[in-house]
Amino acid sequence: MLLRLDPHAESIHTPTTMINITPQQLRKAADLQEKIQSLQEELGQLLGASGLPETAATEAPRKYKFSAAGRARMRAAQKARWAKIKGTARKKKISAQGLANIRAAQKARWAKVKAAKPAQKPKIKRSAAWRAAVSAAAKARWAKVKAAGKSTL
Repeated sequence: MLLRLDPHAESIHTPTTMINITPQQLRKAADLQEKIQSLQEELGQLLGASGLPETAATEAPRKYKFSAAGRARMRAAQKARWAKIKGTARKKKISAQGLANIRAAQKARWAKVKAAKPAQKPKIKRSAAWRAAVSAAAKARWAKVKAAGKSTL
């Protein structure tokens, strides 16, 4: 039985400095790795099965089983949730008379809305003389401000 103290010992991350390692250094690293594995085996034999717990990788994940009726209930509940989200829930069928009543009421509401709108005010027309007077007044105001040495009113 092989016990691992480090559950991630299988994954070897190679640093970028591995490219610059000499063959002697590589052989020494391999020897150290073999010593570590043999020491782990020896530790496992000393502790026995009651020692360290097995890693999670060896345990099978627990599976839950649901009855067919339970799965059907879950499926129905999920469909109802999606129908509520999408707005596709089953709607009651409306008779032709009921539909005609709804349409007539809607037309009546729109007629009220259109009738309640106030008439648009007529556009004010200004004469050329008025525009000239306003322009002259503005020019006089700005001339006064600039004479005072200011750049704003």
